[in-house]
Amino acid sequence: MPDRQTLPAIWLMSDRALGDALWQAIDRVPSCGGVVLRHHRSDRAFARRVAAACSERGLMLAVAGDVGLAREIKAQMVHNPQGDADGLLVSRSVHNAREAEAAAGADLIFVSPVFATQSHPGAKALGMEQALLLARMSGVPAIALGGIDKKRGNDAIDAGFHGWAAIRAWSE
Repeated sequence: MPDRQTLPAIWLMSDRALGDALWQAIDRVPSCGGVVLRHHRSDRAFARRVAAACSERGLMLAVAGDVGLAREIKAQMVHNPQGDADGLLVSRSVHNAREAEAAAGADLIFVSPVFATQSHPGAKALGMEQALLLARMSGVPAIALGGIDKKRGNDAIDAGFHGWAAIRAWSE
């Protein structure tokens, strides 16, 4: 089981809007990276395909919200679980100070939106400085998310984030 020291720094957040570009996006994530499967709710066969693609590439897999599915497809992490994570690593979304404080027991957090993003139009961007403050409040490794491309991701790491995550940066 991976631990905090071996958590990926580079992540793909899956999104229905990617459509079939998801497979190309998974192929573009570095082999030391990870994928958060967020749009699996009604299709377990699809989730198994994503798990197989991640396993083949050596990518860590997190499943959003569904501990049972995470166990079923052998994911290593559950993102925003409701209740007990059944021994899996846990990641949490952080958008504000309350969520940052509540995420203190997680293994990894995704702080967003750092910049304006197409996936959440109208959401107020935190900016790098505020995002870093939230990251530090939790005391766990933090991933910058929202409007991130490779350059902004590297800037986030230089600024103090553990890493970065994106949706569209992997499909463009």
